[in-house]
Amino acid sequence: MSLSQTASPEPLRGLARYDPWRFIKGFLPRGLFWRSLLIIVTPMILLLGIASYVFFERHFDTTTRRMARDVAADIAFMINVEDSQPDKERTALRERERRMLQYDISFEPGATIPPRRPNHRLTSLDRALLEVMTETIGEHRPFATVHVGTSVELRVQLHDGVLQVVVPHERLTTSSADIFILWMVGSAFFLVAVAVLFLRNQVRPIEALAFAAENFGKGRSVSDYKPYGAAEVRRAAQAFITMRGRIERHVQQRTEMLAGVSHDLKTPLSRMKLQLAMMGETPDVKAMRADVSEMEHMLDAYLEFSRGEGGEQALTTDLGELVRDAVAAAANARHAGGARVAIVIPKPVELSVKRQALRRCATNLIDNALKYGAQVTVTVMRDERFVRIVVDDDGPGITAERREEAFRPFHRLDEGRNLQAGGVGLGLAIARDLARGHGGDILLDTSPKGGLRATIRLPA
Repeated sequence: MSLSQTASPEPLRGLARYDPWRFIKGFLPRGLFWRSLLIIVTPMILLLGIASYVFFERHFDTTTRRMARDVAADIAFMINVEDSQPDKERTALRERERRMLQYDISFEPGATIPPRRPNHRLTSLDRALLEVMTETIGEHRPFATVHVGTSVELRVQLHDGVLQVVVPHERLTTSSADIFILWMVGSAFFLVAVAVLFLRNQVRPIEALAFAAENFGKGRSVSDYKPYGAAEVRRAAQAFITMRGRIERHVQQRTEMLAGVSHDLKTPLSRMKLQLAMMGETPDVKAMRADVSEMEHMLDAYLEFSRGEGGEQALTTDLGELVRDAVAAAANARHAGGARVAIVIPKPVELSVKRQALRRCATNLIDNALKYGAQVTVTVMRDERFVRIVVDDDGPGITAERREEAFRPFHRLDEGRNLQAGGVGLGLAIARDLARGHGGDILLDTSPKGGLRATIRLPA
């Protein structure tokens, strides 16, 4: 049987959904500026690392070995002189070598060089000297290096003592390494600084566009926004301005059309009400009056739904005061006592909103809660991301699968709890339309009281 016939497709689909970059994405910055800066800095760091490796492992090491080989040749010459000349002439020869080779030369009679410890740590210069000296004077002759300030003391074992030669660092290694590192790091910081300045100027127009779009989504005025920046950003900004104008014209035209329709329809309704008032009190007249009143109520609801947020401007508002007004309005409309509604505001909350629109939104939710609950709690809270106005009641509630259906315009639920009963099916639709006009939403859930929890969630 083949593998394709025996293997389950579920693990394969799981592997297909696995994203190997998900772990890395968690550590990457989220902002465009920092991501762009990372794109510039990362190759620069890699370039500096490669350049440093090539310099220190290739150029620096090669130069050090060549210079150390010259010093090793001088020491090999001195060793041959020391071994081939009588003791009485060696002192004068050392003085001559000191003047000619520019070394500090001394001799310690009868001394010996101890064996090198196996775990002794060697610098790159020590390793280069060890290899070169071993090649030049032989591996059987003891040899040691001691760093003394800015010089290196080379100690070589002779047959009757230890020859000590102090060599300056500049005779053994190039002094351009520090300058190279300084120029490399300094130029890197300069380039990063220039990149930060240019990136900030390029990202600022995008941030301004995002801020304008966010404010427009929250229902706030962005009339002072003007496109600037790169050509692509200007195109996106101009498209946003065009879209904003079309949306504003659409809202205005819809409001004006419905206002005109409402005015035109209310005129004959008023005449009908006047004619009915002049007629006698009969069962048919009472029924017609009820129908006219219902038509007028429906017409007002349609106009309110079409008007939505209207042309109201957003202002900084105390949401605690707004909620108290909404509770009072809903309680008066339902002829409900204030004792049925508890208001919980842990701390004052202010937010830039369209006051009348949000008040109407909260009033609709509180009115629904009072209609079906004996006790209602309204809570205003704020966290880092959202401001929430939570309305809890102890009524029958709405099942989870029917909650989204309750927001459909002109739709009435057939359950025991019908939030739109006695109306035209626009209460929650109007409330959600007003909340979304502020860039937020309305969420339905089960209340701790056992009924329905309706939450107006607005961006902070």
